[in-house]
Amino acid sequence: MIRAVDHINIVVTDLARSVRFYAELLGFRLVKEARLEGEWIDRIVGLKGVRGRVAYIVAPAGEPRLELLCYDAPPGEHPAANRCANTVGLRHIALRVDDIAAMTAKLRAAGVELFSEPVKVPAGAVKHEQGEKTLVYFLDPDGVILELAQYR
Repeated sequence: MIRAVDHINIVVTDLARSVRFYAELLGFRLVKEARLEGEWIDRIVGLKGVRGRVAYIVAPAGEPRLELLCYDAPPGEHPAANRCANTVGLRHIALRVDDIAAMTAKLRAAGVELFSEPVKVPAGAVKHEQGEKTLVYFLDPDGVILELAQYR
């Protein structure tokens, strides 16, 4: 039986840039960094000659942590389709905020690509115990879709 979500992996092209984005702009806390290489990681990920660096970050409210992984070898692909909300597979991570307008303004000021202004989910679309929900999608530096979610 599954007990919890341990972590969510995001493969990045520039580890320092991604740590700055998630920590300084979004408010995550860096908790650990490590180098990954050797036969054990090759076996886990199904690749040969893996060399990488990883940073674990956690939101202010805690787990699950995000694992920002930069492969130094072998190089990976960067398919443009990953930037589209309807591409099959893991497509976005939703981040809960208290003030979506302020956070959206902060993202815009930092030059972050937003899909739209915050949008209120119609009352009849999905009922949430937490109340009214407002959402906005945006992209991290590598084109990973993230979502801000505010409940009132």
